[in-house]
Amino acid sequence: MDFEDKGKLINNDREPEAVVDPMFLNRWSPRAFSPEPIPSEVLLTFFEAARWAPSCYNEQPWLFLYSGSEKERFEFLSILVEGNQAWAKNAPVLAFAFARRTFKRNQKPNRWAAFDTGAAWMSLTVQARLLGLYTHGMAGYHRDKAYEILGVPEEEYEVICAIAIGQYGDSADLPEEIRAMEAPNDRKPLAEFAIRGKFGG
Repeated sequence: MDFEDKGKLINNDREPEAVVDPMFLNRWSPRAFSPEPIPSEVLLTFFEAARWAPSCYNEQPWLFLYSGSEKERFEFLSILVEGNQAWAKNAPVLAFAFARRTFKRNQKPNRWAAFDTGAAWMSLTVQARLLGLYTHGMAGYHRDKAYEILGVPEEEYEVICAIAIGQYGDSADLPEEIRAMEAPNDRKPLAEFAIRGKFGG
C-alpha cells in the first residue's frame, strides 16, 4: 500500500556533493503529521525492514515498542517532553526504541548495541519513506517514565529514542515557533567528516 507523499509539497532544495539516490535527500524529519491511521499490516513492514538490519554477532539487540490503540498512543505521548508533545500528538503511531545492554550469547556488555539499533532505526525509516510515510526520531522524552510506563526492565535495556510515524500533515496546525522549523535541513560538508587517511593528515 502506497500513501500519497504530501511531503513532496515541501520546498526541498538539498543538493548532494556526490551522486546519491534521491531517497536520501527526500528523507527528513517533519513535525507536521496527519492523524490518519496506519493499517497494522503496513506498520509491520517497517519492523520487518528493521529486522534485517546488520548487527554484531547477529545479536539483533533492538526492541521496538509501538502504540496500537488510542489509549496506548496517549500513554506513549505522556512520556515525551512538553515541546515534543505539542506536535507529536497528531502522529497516529508513536514508538520507542531500546537496545539490549548485554549479549545473549554470553551476557557480556554489548558496546555495539546502540550502534546496531541505530541501523535498525534507519531501516525502519527508509521503509516508511518508500511507502510515502515519514518518521521523526526524538531525544526529548522522560527517561524514567519510559521505563515506568512501558514496563521495560532498565537493567536489561537502554532506551535509545522515541519515534513518531505517519503521513505528512498540515504545517498550519503546528505552533508558530515550531512551524518556522518545518523544512528539510541541510548537512555539513563531506570534507568535515569523511577524511581520507589519518586524522589530521
